[in-house]
Amino acid sequence: MAAEIALPSVTGDTVRLSSLKGKIVLLDFWASWCGPCRVANKGLAKLYDKFKSKGFEIYSVSLDDEKANWIKAIKKDKISWLQVIDRGGWETPTAAEWSIYALPTSYLLDKDGRLIAMDLEGKDLEKALKDMLDD
Repeated sequence: MAAEIALPSVTGDTVRLSSLKGKIVLLDFWASWCGPCRVANKGLAKLYDKFKSKGFEIYSVSLDDEKANWIKAIKKDKISWLQVIDRGGWETPTAAEWSIYALPTSYLLDKDGRLIAMDLEGKDLEKALKDMLDD
């Protein structure tokens, strides 16, 4: 089982990773200052739109220090999926628990919260989602 994460969303409400049990989840670690993360958001947006109705969710954890920069990036990148923040970058308990040493880093979790793959992107992520969600 994936280690629990419970962090504040854009609205300030605490959102638990475990609340998404029953869905295929991409746990995505990023930050507004990370250029490759911002590029990756564009690809994730397409996959999210394609698979969200089939039981796919993205739980994005920002390691930004400044909440304002995080919110600005969400708006600029037109991110519509779940966003939480763990302010403090590499020093946060969440980053340590999930061994985050580079951004972006992502983990694909099955419907029971078990780790299936790490750092899939583009066509590889799309294929994995098709395999898991197309019955």
